[in-house]
Amino acid sequence: MYKRSNITFKGINKLAIPAIIAGIAEPLLSITDTAIVGNLTLNPTEALAAVGIAGSFISAMIWILAQTRSAISATISKYLGAKKLDEIATLPAQIIVINLILSGIICLVTVFFVEEIFQLYNASGLVLKYSVDYYKIRAIGLPLALFVFSIFGIFRGLQNTYWPMIISIIGALLNIGLDFVLVFGIDGFIDPMNVKGAAWASVIAQAVMAILALILLLKKTPFSIKLSFTFNKEIFNLLGLSLNLMGRALALNVALYLANAYATKYGNNYIAAQTIAFQIWLFFAFFIDGYSSVGDIVSGKLLGENNYKKLWRLSIKLSRYSIVVSVILAMLCAIFYFPIGRLFSKDTFVLHAFYDIFWIVLIMQPINAVAFVFDGIFKGLGEAATLRNLLLTATFLGFVPVLLIGDYYNLKLYAVWMAFTVWMFMRAGILVIKFRRKYLHKIA
Repeated sequence: MYKRSNITFKGINKLAIPAIIAGIAEPLLSITDTAIVGNLTLNPTEALAAVGIAGSFISAMIWILAQTRSAISATISKYLGAKKLDEIATLPAQIIVINLILSGIICLVTVFFVEEIFQLYNASGLVLKYSVDYYKIRAIGLPLALFVFSIFGIFRGLQNTYWPMIISIIGALLNIGLDFVLVFGIDGFIDPMNVKGAAWASVIAQAVMAILALILLLKKTPFSIKLSFTFNKEIFNLLGLSLNLMGRALALNVALYLANAYATKYGNNYIAAQTIAFQIWLFFAFFIDGYSSVGDIVSGKLLGENNYKKLWRLSIKLSRYSIVVSVILAMLCAIFYFPIGRLFSKDTFVLHAFYDIFWIVLIMQPINAVAFVFDGIFKGLGEAATLRNLLLTATFLGFVPVLLIGDYYNLKLYAVWMAFTVWMFMRAGILVIKFRRKYLHKIA
């Protein structure tokens, strides 16, 4: 099970490429929903706006609850580096059960208040109805998604990104196929389900992924799902780490909520354009997150080995690779600037609003790359409190003031994406400075 950390180009990409493929599966599902719903013949703009609003809230819930994935990964990788995995044999089953109970409670509560929740996003009329219909179905998949993410965290802690990739590919392909079948229907066999069909496609795919994840956990890891009622010695440290990361995710989702709420306030065309831009932003984020995942996976192991020189080299290499990838992706999108918009909508007003701000999404990508890489490294090092405080600072001293000033001057979506740019610049800059101050002197 134990191997020395390999931070060569080949070693990093052996972990990163499967993590990239696994990572982009989630936004690929959302992008597919967005593209298919945006091309409906009946009320496509309202349907697109609804999927954007409901999808944003679902992402918020998943990101908050899924922070235990990073906590599990950091804990297991540290014990792997110290060659003491047997000491946390009972930990995975305990944290999985806690996740399932917590996500089940949140699922029930949010479904009960779903209409009031989406009214806070400024949704009304047909957009509100579609949002509620979509969410009530997608909420069924929340516990399933958290179960899968927990098992992904276990595999990552064991320095294995291959099996999460396989599960994600199967889930993504299944979801895309079901999207076409359930949204548009099959003449004579299945009636078109429109927005509800997209939601059911995601839930069915998540169920299949959960079954595969359970099978591979039992067959490919040293852990079992046998529950011990004597708490593992690391459970409270892991829960503390998770709570700090959840606090970070809450601050992150304040920014995402405000972005969608303000875009909705400007009108259906603007929230539809915002939905397209944000789904592409997410695709970039999860693509680059493959290198962030390597930071998460390997930094905890290097910390367990007390190998600070390799940790420093890891940060430099991951930053370089992720910046190169982000620039290539941005250039490709710049080349196909207008065709990309037309994939998601045929509405002239939606496309005009999207094209106005898409260039901002592209130029901020190298900044995002650095931010995501160091975010992953700090997760792996267990620096959850630092990440929580950073997001609070970037959100309330960066994102919110820029958004409010831009809104005051009626900049609309420009205000939203200027706020995102400042937000990511603060996240990247502060983490780089903190990392240098803490670890530069240790490599001498």
